[in-house]
Amino acid sequence: MTGFEPQFPRLRRPSIKGMLLALGAALLLVGGGASGAVAAPGDTKPYDDKLMRLAEILGAVHYLRELCSANDGQVWRDRMKELLDTEGGTALRRARLTRSFNQGYRSYRRTYVTCTPTAQSSIERFLAEGIQIGDGLVKNTP
Repeated sequence: MTGFEPQFPRLRRPSIKGMLLALGAALLLVGGGASGAVAAPGDTKPYDDKLMRLAEILGAVHYLRELCSANDGQVWRDRMKELLDTEGGTALRRARLTRSFNQGYRSYRRTYVTCTPTAQSSIERFLAEGIQIGDGLVKNTP
């Protein structure tokens, strides 16, 4: 850890652990709504752009949290596996989701070699965005 603590208004700031739990719950709910669907080869869904962004965020957070010594282990890869299990109905969808995860991971691996205040800030922004995407998908998916 760098000892960096971002400044927020006096409103109660959600903890990283709380964000982890909320993002995990949103991912499980997103997947649960689509698990019974049978996907056709080359299938696309109206929410694919958001799903790909979520996969990219998971990859970036996996790298950055590890870089910043969060000791999460494989939690972010496990979340990605859950997403693949529920939304990766075809080999093409699985490949697209995996590519997005890897793109997020690799782009931040090229950018950060040490944990910096900016890296810490990126983690929090990604977690918040991931929760927002997950919540939106849950609300808008039948």
